[in-house]
Amino acid sequence: MKSNLLFAILIVFQCNVFLFSQNDDDAFFIKEIYNYSLSESQTYEYLHGLCKDVGPRLSGSEGAEKGVEYVKNALLAQEPDSVYLIECMVPHWERGEQASVSISANGEEKKLNCTPLGNSISTNGKTIQGKVIELTHLDSLEKLGREELEGKIVFFNRPMDPTLLSTGHAYGGAVDQRVYGPTRAAKYGASATLVRSMTTLIDDDLPHTGVTVYDSIFKIPALAISTRDAAYLSNQLANSKEVSAAVYSDAQNFDKKLSHSVVGEIRGSEFPDEIILVGGHLDSWDLGEGAHDDGTGCAQSMAVLETLKSLNYQPKRTIRCVLFMNEENGLAGGLSYAEHSNSLEEKHIAAIESDGGGFTPRGFSCTADESVFIEHFKTLKALFEPLESYDLYLKKGGGGADINPLKSQKGILIGLRVDNARYFDLHHTAADVLENVNKRELELGAAAMTSLVYLIDQYGI
Repeated sequence: MKSNLLFAILIVFQCNVFLFSQNDDDAFFIKEIYNYSLSESQTYEYLHGLCKDVGPRLSGSEGAEKGVEYVKNALLAQEPDSVYLIECMVPHWERGEQASVSISANGEEKKLNCTPLGNSISTNGKTIQGKVIELTHLDSLEKLGREELEGKIVFFNRPMDPTLLSTGHAYGGAVDQRVYGPTRAAKYGASATLVRSMTTLIDDDLPHTGVTVYDSIFKIPALAISTRDAAYLSNQLANSKEVSAAVYSDAQNFDKKLSHSVVGEIRGSEFPDEIILVGGHLDSWDLGEGAHDDGTGCAQSMAVLETLKSLNYQPKRTIRCVLFMNEENGLAGGLSYAEHSNSLEEKHIAAIESDGGGFTPRGFSCTADESVFIEHFKTLKALFEPLESYDLYLKKGGGGADINPLKSQKGILIGLRVDNARYFDLHHTAADVLENVNKRELELGAAAMTSLVYLIDQYGI
């Protein structure tokens, strides 16, 4: 009896020693990842190349194709097991050379800072003039109806809620007026739309672009105006009998074009059919350099492969970096990648997306098909412990737009979460440039992603 008890105690002791040894090994390797990421990695250099050598990368543009070539060559230089392209057909929209909005109230005219919204049609070579109607909710369109809106210029002026701690939630609570407002206003006979820029800044002179989505019939020109000018226009409407606007835009849509998402991978040594994906979107809007949105996510994802290769780490599972095309105005890259992967009957056990800017990482949020999420979350939570000492959290939430189509494969979808207080100051503007990215914050995000990839590779999901 005593011998059996002693044997059992010995087994428990040996198991604990093994677990402590494993935990120590994880801690030491994660420390190596952070040391390399913050001192030797190419993360910032990758971003510099995307911003300064390539520049803006709007889907269908020459810049987007330069971006494909740049990241393909950068991945090839790492000498992974394979680098390849996945085709997708993308929208080809051009902002044009001229856009203007001027308003007239009480005998005075003022030009507003404006830019066409992505996918917007032009004013067909004419200046559209009309009375301005201010709305804060889409439901107001139906209440007013065609009688009140016919020939009017609809001004959507619902600000992002500054009381929400997450600027992402504030964005989500306001962006419907930009995405769906123009086509819904067109159904009631409006001639054009102006939309308050999506930012928490209230005294911003920069107009923020972004996608608008038309149905097949109702299309009118749609332009964003800066928040400072939105406040000015709203004040004029409150204090004048009538305010009119003159709107001009030569934005134009063309036929779709062939483009590509870029993939680089290191094959797993033990479970090569289990894929761990890291990714960001390669396309960007054309006003800035696409630095935070989403050059940083691309650079961090490329750095995951570079860091593991440089540390001579041989993964058990296949580590795949995917740089998606056309997240901004179509999601063609994410959809075509999932279709391609499903046709090969692949299994992504985890996918990590970085598309919140290159700010200080705070942690990760995750989702999955509801049939597997509870068990996946428990597993991920158990292996996440070494990252808690780096002040990183793990919580339920979203994964990312480009990886979401992989949900049917029933792996776990993970989003890198950063301090996003300043993200929408720059988002979709001419200010989204390399100079507004902090090198250390960018590298900390890459280190966090690489460390999580390492833990998932070690223990699986």
